Amino acid sequence: MSKPEVPFPQSPVVPTMLEAEHVIQFSCHKGISCWNACCANIDISLTPYDIVRLKKHLGMTSTQFLQDYTVPYEFEKDGIAGVKLRPIENGTACRFMQPEGCGVYTDRPTACRYYPVALLSMRMQDEFVDRNSYALVKEDHCKGHEVKRSISIDDYRKEQGLTEYDELARGWRQLVLKKKSCGPAIGAPSLKSRQLFFMACYDIDTFRVFVESDAFAQLFALPAEDKTRILADDAELLQFSFRFLKQVLFGEQTIPLDEAQSAERMKKVQEKRMAEERAAAERFARGEDGGYDDADGDDCGSGSCGKD
Repeated sequence: MSKPEVPFPQSPVVPTMLEAEHVIQFSCHKGISCWNACCANIDISLTPYDIVRLKKHLGMTSTQFLQDYTVPYEFEKDGIAGVKLRPIENGTACRFMQPEGCGVYTDRPTACRYYPVALLSMRMQDEFVDRNSYALVKEDHCKGHEVKRSISIDDYRKEQGLTEYDELARGWRQLVLKKKSCGPAIGAPSLKSRQLFFMACYDIDTFRVFVESDAFAQLFALPAEDKTRILADDAELLQFSFRFLKQVLFGEQTIPLDEAQSAERMKKVQEKRMAEERAAAERFARGEDGGYDDADGDDCGSGSCGKD
C-alpha cells in the first residue's frame, strides 16, 4: 500500500487519523487550571496567511515581522523552508502570552486555533490531489480534554475560524506536498529556488514590490485590472504568489508570459549554463577540483523570475 506524504514529518506525534465528523471532548477557557500552559512552551509553525494576519495586527511589514518574530526551518534537509514563531528571549514562552490570555487572539496562528486537533494535509504517492485528515493531540499538562463538552472536529474548526485560514493556506500546503512528492530524483532545490519560495510565501510585502517591478512587467502579460486587484489586497496577492510559484517551480503555467521577452531570457539562461559547463569541463581537464554547480543557477523555468 502507498504511504501518505505528510508535509511536517519532524513531528514526534504518530497520530490516529480522524475524519471531520469525529466527535472530540474538549474545552479551553479562562479559569481552567492549565490556562496558558500550552503558550509557555511553544513550537508553532506559521502559514503564509498567519503572517499576513499577524503583521497587520502588529502594524508592521512582513519583512519586519519575519526579522523580529520568526525563525526559519527546513521541512527536509536542503529543502524549502518553513517559518516558526520565535519565543521570548532565552525562554520557550510565546511572546504574545499575557496573564489574561493571547495578546493577538483575533489574529492568532492556525496551529493555535486548531489545538488540540492537528491538521494532516497528505498526498498519496499514486494520487494527484491532496486530502485532509485530522489527529487529536493529548499532552499531560492539558486539562481541556477532561471538560465534558462534545463537539465534532468540523464544528470545532468553524468555531475557531479555521475555514478561512485553511482555504487561504491551501495553495501553500499544495506547494509543500508537491515538492515532497517530487522525490529524490528531482534533486534538492537550488539556493535561488529556496529564496524565491521564501519571499513569495512569507515576505508578502517584498513580493508585492517584485510584482510591481519593471522586470516583472517585461516578462508577464498580466491584465492591468487583474494586477491592480491583486496588489490591493494581501490575501489576493498571497493566492497569486502560490500560482506564481507553481509556474516557476513546476511549470504549471497560469500567468501569461510576454513570449518575446521570455524567449530572449531563456536564450540567455541557456548560454550562461553552456558557458558554465564549458568552464567546468576545462577545470576538470586541468585536474582542478569542482564541477558544474547549479546552486545559484536560474530556476525560473520559462524566464519567470525576472532576475539575472
